Amino acid sequence: MTAIKPKPSASPAPRLHWRLIGPGLIAAATGVGAGDLVATLVAGSLYGYQLIWAAVLGCLLKIILVEGVGRWTLASGQTLFHGWRSLGRWASIYFGIYIVLWGFVYGATAMSSTALPLAALFPEVDLKIFAIASGLLGLTLVWFGSYVFFERLIALLVGVMFFAVVGSAVMTLPNLQGISHGLVPSLPEGSLFYVLGLAGGVGGSITLAAYGYWIREKGWRQPGWMRVMRIDNGFAYFMTGVFVVSMLIVGSELLHSANIALSSGSRGLLDLAQVLEERYGRTWSVIFLIGFWASSFSSLLGVWHGVSLMFADFVAHLLSPNADDSAPQMNTKHAKWYMLWLTFPSMALLFMDRPFMLIVGYGVLGALFMPFLAATLLILLNRHSLPQQWRNRWFSNGLLTMTCLIFAVLGLQQLLRFL
Repeated sequence: MTAIKPKPSASPAPRLHWRLIGPGLIAAATGVGAGDLVATLVAGSLYGYQLIWAAVLGCLLKIILVEGVGRWTLASGQTLFHGWRSLGRWASIYFGIYIVLWGFVYGATAMSSTALPLAALFPEVDLKIFAIASGLLGLTLVWFGSYVFFERLIALLVGVMFFAVVGSAVMTLPNLQGISHGLVPSLPEGSLFYVLGLAGGVGGSITLAAYGYWIREKGWRQPGWMRVMRIDNGFAYFMTGVFVVSMLIVGSELLHSANIALSSGSRGLLDLAQVLEERYGRTWSVIFLIGFWASSFSSLLGVWHGVSLMFADFVAHLLSPNADDSAPQMNTKHAKWYMLWLTFPSMALLFMDRPFMLIVGYGVLGALFMPFLAATLLILLNRHSLPQQWRNRWFSNGLLTMTCLIFAVLGLQQLLRFL
């Protein structure tokens, strides 16, 4: 196999500037949805500060994975799907089944999650109306908006999330000594499930793989952008860590001590809004609900944008096995097909009980995607065809192997639950 030689950068390495931050923030904001916040909140309500270390570990695992995606993209000059396709037909078949099934169910989930806080703020309006409107709004913004507009909109939503989530944590007057003790790894009785969930689930989905497409949309295409990419990735998942620890604090201070249980799924955040209203008044409850909406809508936008790019790349290689390495743009018909797939067929699930076998298949494939990503990155980043300076070293291999094993255990656990 001939060595991969991406075109050299026509300009020197870029100077670091805060305005360069963007693709990582999109990946992090897209991955951290309402369901992730609830899972973290429940862990805090059950175990107080004892699992903060697991949340920090989870953020480190995401940094490792996303750095691998970005390093492959910049060093090889190829998209991640191009790398997967080189592993054999099995990878393309798996990804093709996954992205179609996942998108159908995720579309309804994202629309419902975005609608929940709006329905709580305006109870006279049916939740399905807000859900459909959210899907149509997301479709319109991504269909007609440029990448620059998309990135700035996500940054605005992250700012709203930060104010609501971190503000809620600060208002509880957290126990700083308890937080410091929570950074020391421990396994309280019955906590293994929550440890795995915090380490593997928060901020983790197919959107981690979409990072490579966003950096290409940003214009980062040569190894000269490697340092910027790593800083972008680290900053983004530092922000994720702040969100996760903040929700653990809220769960510990507001729910753990009062022994308050939450509803399952995204509805748990509505329960928290009620607790905040009783403790701090209606105004802060409304602010939190707006933050809840920002979290859900940013995830919806990120999937409509990034996963549509991945699907367009998949179809391009399916139709033309000898397709070049250039990543598809948002204005291609295949990307727009997937946006429509996420929006309109998924709306049918808003009006019926979701078919059991569809949910089982979606859950199984979803649980197995993260180990698939970690394992394939481990293979791709050790290839001799990759320029030597960007291949994995022993330390990177060790971290990525650990990440792969953790996600494999979590995926097996989820698989057993469904079976």
